[in-house]
Amino acid sequence: MFDIAIVGGGPSGAWTAHLLARTGAAVAILDGSHPREKPCGGGLTGRALAMVSAPLPPGAVPAVRIRSARFVDERHPDAAEVQLPDSSDSLVVADRKTFDARLLDAACDSGATFVRARVLETTRANSGFLIRTSRDTIRARWLVGADGVNSLVRRSVASPLPRHQLSIATGFYARGVTSDEIVIELITDPPGYIWSFPRPDHLAIGICAQADAGVTARVLRDRTARWIRRHRLAGSECLEPYSWPIPSLGAPGLASPPLCGQDWLLVGDAAGLVDPITREGIFFALRSGELAASAIAASDSRRYRAAIHAEILPELRRAARLKAGFFQPRFTGLIVDALQESTAIRQIMADLIAGTQPYRGLRRRLLRTLEVRLAWRLLISRLQSSRRAPALASAAD
Repeated sequence: MFDIAIVGGGPSGAWTAHLLARTGAAVAILDGSHPREKPCGGGLTGRALAMVSAPLPPGAVPAVRIRSARFVDERHPDAAEVQLPDSSDSLVVADRKTFDARLLDAACDSGATFVRARVLETTRANSGFLIRTSRDTIRARWLVGADGVNSLVRRSVASPLPRHQLSIATGFYARGVTSDEIVIELITDPPGYIWSFPRPDHLAIGICAQADAGVTARVLRDRTARWIRRHRLAGSECLEPYSWPIPSLGAPGLASPPLCGQDWLLVGDAAGLVDPITREGIFFALRSGELAASAIAASDSRRYRAAIHAEILPELRRAARLKAGFFQPRFTGLIVDALQESTAIRQIMADLIAGTQPYRGLRRRLLRTLEVRLAWRLLISRLQSSRRAPALASAAD
């Protein structure tokens, strides 16, 4: 009999287990495949690294410190480069298999039991849950769903994430090539972005779009391959394809998502706690794990719900509201211009990338820079250019 059974050995599950096991609780982590590579960028912000700095000090995980972010636009002749600070608040890109393995090791070192088995079913028992695995069945008083976007625990205690609350992340690992810059292009059809993130021995290059946008993963990968060739990021001979769903909730879905019951909690991707714009989820996975551990230690799941609603959901809802305009043609065309012309805008973008600038206060900071005038001037310039183009075409005819 365990006090807590945590289904999923990724960052949210391992971190929850580490914190609870340190208190002397009997914790089981159940996962048949971790640690494994995660098909994502792998970016770790300074605030995420700060949380795990005790068990994972600097240098414990192979990572690339990002020096700059290059924003490109196929309609724009020049890229805009944003320099990132060389500090602990900056962004690093880690090897996810190693990062996840170190967190899992930290949980086991603290006293958690790792059960390397696939969970097949969870059912309620008189005083908790029965968890049937591919090896055996265990009993626990508390159940934590840390098993990702396709969470079995979520399906058993609530309902799965519907398709309109998912994104498709698909692309390629470019083996044998890396750098110290990320490359990003905001796109409008389908709304989303294409990225290249350098890991220690390869680039993670991909595209992210809503799952209900009507575009298949194959079409998105083909677009990514053309983008790789256009920007000469890697040769086709070293590309290894991947695809993976990511939670991407809108404001209505983030109003009151299923988070917990009397003796169960969902953390990380299983709870849908992912930034709707950037699709960054590691910080929210770790932080929700901390809040879950605190609530379980107090035997009060309501504390977890209150903390998520007070701390995490407001930020994600702000992102969801901003997202509607973020991938519009007018904005994506202006962002490269604004980044090229304004030091203040570049600093704000650097802080957004590093995770030190939350969405709360972003509008106020932009207004303080007085760069609204710049945005208006650039917009007028764009509109005038678009009006001149048909006139010039008519004259040529």
